[in-house]
Amino acid sequence: MQVWPGEAYPLGATYDGAGTNFAVFTESANRVELCLLHDDGSETAVELRESDAFVRHAYVPGVMPGQRYGFRVHGPYVPERGLRCNSAKLLLDPYAKAISGSIRWGEEVYGYHFDAPDRRNDLDSAPHTMSSVVVNPYFDWGDDRRPRTEYHHTVIYEAHVKGLTMRHPGLPEELRGTYAALAHPAVIEHLTELGVTALELMPVHQFVNDHRLVDMGLNNYWGYNTIGFFAPHNAYASWGDRGQQVLEFKSAVKALHEAGIEVILDVVYNHTAEGNHLGPTLSFRGLDNLSYYRLTDDRRYYMDTTGTGNSLLMRSPHVLQLIMDSLRYWVTEMHVDGFRFDLAATLARQFHEVDRLSSFFDLVQQDPVVSQVKLIAEPWDVGEGGYQVGNFPPLWTEWNGKYRDTVRDMWRGEPRTLAEFASRLTGSSDLYQDDGRRPLASINFVTCHDGFTLHDLVSYNHKHNQANGEDNRDGESHNRSWNCGAEGETDDPAVLELRARQIRNFIATLMLSQGVPMISHGDEFARTQRGNNNAYCQDSELAWLKWPDGEEADTGLLDFTRAMVWLRRDHPVFRRRRFFHGRPVEGTHDDLSDIAWFTPGGKEMTQRDWNSAQASALAVFLNGNAISEPGTRGERITDDSFLLMFNATPKTLDFVVPVNHGRQWQVVVDTARVDGVPPGTGPKVQAGDRLTLVDRSLVVLQRPV
Repeated sequence: MQVWPGEAYPLGATYDGAGTNFAVFTESANRVELCLLHDDGSETAVELRESDAFVRHAYVPGVMPGQRYGFRVHGPYVPERGLRCNSAKLLLDPYAKAISGSIRWGEEVYGYHFDAPDRRNDLDSAPHTMSSVVVNPYFDWGDDRRPRTEYHHTVIYEAHVKGLTMRHPGLPEELRGTYAALAHPAVIEHLTELGVTALELMPVHQFVNDHRLVDMGLNNYWGYNTIGFFAPHNAYASWGDRGQQVLEFKSAVKALHEAGIEVILDVVYNHTAEGNHLGPTLSFRGLDNLSYYRLTDDRRYYMDTTGTGNSLLMRSPHVLQLIMDSLRYWVTEMHVDGFRFDLAATLARQFHEVDRLSSFFDLVQQDPVVSQVKLIAEPWDVGEGGYQVGNFPPLWTEWNGKYRDTVRDMWRGEPRTLAEFASRLTGSSDLYQDDGRRPLASINFVTCHDGFTLHDLVSYNHKHNQANGEDNRDGESHNRSWNCGAEGETDDPAVLELRARQIRNFIATLMLSQGVPMISHGDEFARTQRGNNNAYCQDSELAWLKWPDGEEADTGLLDFTRAMVWLRRDHPVFRRRRFFHGRPVEGTHDDLSDIAWFTPGGKEMTQRDWNSAQASALAVFLNGNAISEPGTRGERITDDSFLLMFNATPKTLDFVVPVNHGRQWQVVVDTARVDGVPPGTGPKVQAGDRLTLVDRSLVVLQRPV
């Protein structure tokens, strides 16, 4: 076999049509072997003799796409000094573009012996671990163009590749649960008819099913356990894992783009699947433990602000390069449109405390590729000071956890909620205005993958996670949920009616709020997980979306959700790019304020009204003739005006239509009606009229411009 010196850049395996260049970083190693793996279980070792800036490299002619490989690192194994090299462990390439196989859990993949944790384990891991794969980078993207949907036009749909498609009755059996299913017309049609503009996929980076879960007969279903930051998860491929998963993922992105749908990836750059000091040796730990992980003063142990056993070392230039190279790869080569960063506060921990000026944010800000896509932070982690909602840099948007909590509290009748609810409804200016951001910095959501589904939010007071095998100890205990009078499933018609109304209230509130709405997949069908609020390990029908099947399927909630999404998309007054002024806007030719708040009696709210502990009802006027921001070509934007009436009290209330904000209105939404009011069918009302809102309901009035 010929071996040429090759190049130190780019890292990973790079096929050029005649052979493959291999390059891997390790500062800890004395010697590194590239192992080319064969289907009979044998391997050919090639020593990487060239080294530049601690990058070992070689070019091997004739190595083609589909070739499996790994690295063996020879060097010191001194855990108390943070060194864990062990040539008996076949290591994944951190830059692998595809990964083949899965882990067969046993002592072989660990660097120590189970009965003697301080003794080095020299059992060969190769037959038991995954392998990296050389991929063909060439793909016919044709005329693929990113939709580049602006935030104020964006409606995000959070989904799981397998959970979304596994039970879809219109999909061939062999495609269910795969990337190819995302590209199927039946799935795309549902998304486009719903009005979705962006599909936010739960982790598709190659992840690992934890040893503990496998032993319990469970799986890491969610996938927040990454081991390959460049590789699409191989279990979601319908036709092989020797690089086919890359082509299949690209094809799905291309099909979604053709439908005008962006693809956003939920990415986990805060930790890896190798866990704590008792975790397996799969890649980073064996290559260069000191450079990749945050260690404690006793370097045998790992600092953990993620709750998973380890945290990546965000002040290491090699970690920062890995993350930025990965992000850039998924944008340039895989054509994705943005990222949602899991536990993003950890990415800001350059030393100990969360620092919004950390190197990671500097790198993102100046990067000409990554800075131009959607960047969404989950603005918290489990470390000290980790709750950072409202504190990310101006380039970023955030999952607004305060929006979720306040909207839940409002509709379940918690006291002293009204003033904060008004702030969340209008874009959370208290969180985003001072640092130059706008309402669109707020990604609004009521439910997501983590926690109750929308159906379960109104059906359970308590979590029911027994199926997870942890005696119901896992998962959040304070869910701000309310079961409407009965815990779990019931045939009580009054309870069912109230639950359905509450679901419509949440969906309507989400779509009427300033900011960017996010729907959790299946909420439009009232998907249930039977009270399990932590289904991370439930790769089963408990967590998979059950699609309506047949002519008798109840599509009422789906129709209502579609109507609310399209009401929002049709009216810019619900998706303003700037915050409300609370006064008439100069140059808009309207003497009325751009927003006004009223009591149910039709009087403008006073400070006393806002401070009332028990107040849970109000109306808000949105002036479509006083939108301050211009259109993309400088044109003035005008819209119909709307009056939103919220009755979150447990009793029926009469609302008076204010007398000075329009003479004639039409009801366009009423969550007390099962159909929510189909377009154009609502009654007309006059200024000064009284409207009766049943307990816990929402009504929207529209006044043409």
